[in-house]
Amino acid sequence: MAVAVSTEFDFAAYLEAARHRVEAALDGSLGPEHPESLRDSMRYSLLAGGKRLRPILCLAACDLAGGESDLALPTAVALEMIHTMSLIHDDLPAMDNDDLRRGRPTNHKVYGEANAILAGDALLTRAFEMVALRSPGVPAAQLLAVVGELSLAAGAPGLVGGQVVDLECEGKQVDLDTLEYIHLHKTGALLRACVLSGALIAAAPDPLLEALRTYARGIGLAFQIIDDILDVTASSEVLGKTAGKDLTADKTTYPKLLGLEESRKRADALVSEAKAALEPWRDKAAPLLALADYITSRDR
Repeated sequence: MAVAVSTEFDFAAYLEAARHRVEAALDGSLGPEHPESLRDSMRYSLLAGGKRLRPILCLAACDLAGGESDLALPTAVALEMIHTMSLIHDDLPAMDNDDLRRGRPTNHKVYGEANAILAGDALLTRAFEMVALRSPGVPAAQLLAVVGELSLAAGAPGLVGGQVVDLECEGKQVDLDTLEYIHLHKTGALLRACVLSGALIAAAPDPLLEALRTYARGIGLAFQIIDDILDVTASSEVLGKTAGKDLTADKTTYPKLLGLEESRKRADALVSEAKAALEPWRDKAAPLLALADYITSRDR
């Protein structure tokens, strides 16, 4: 069953305000790191712009659960740090070997491979500092639960495991189950952590947490399907990253397995499932419902 977003909700204004809020918090999250080359490399990628969907999902989930989103802002920053680390490392020659990210040269092209690896490591470590040491006003038990979610998302059960399977599958025939495993871990795990972390900070009840898990799974797979579609239909200038790189690397993608039309239908169905999970909370869930639609309508 499709769930409509209230026509009274101004999603464009919400997204712009939330993005500015996140950008300011990101800018304030990095101090005078030494040496300066490390600080510059960290800031280069963390402050390179982007949609900031992950931290915004965290804040929106906190709001939905009745929490104060200011309390979730350090965790939202932490999630963007983990995401940025994954982009820096994915772009390395030993991984996806990419030269362009968010419309400009990748981190290792500017600062060298060693500094790029270390900047990613530093951002990952700072993420846990943001949660554990820079989250005043949040009870320790809730922060511990958030640390657990971030650990699962960033490690072997999440990003790392998904990336390993992705690399191992290059140049091989991959079925849909394996492809979804890759994306539920490489992309979906962090999106799940974003949604659950915001709700955990607000001490959300179990029924809402379970609904948010369903929501996160749906938008996580839909997000990756749209990425796969854009990789073959959009230009590098529009994407801000190298178009067609999945084809060059001989990776299995949703369009390769299902075709473009069926891939789009699959993404739309997943978004509908995600939104339906939040039906009992629809009056308070307008931002999350609109974010789900945004995932399938984006052009980059």
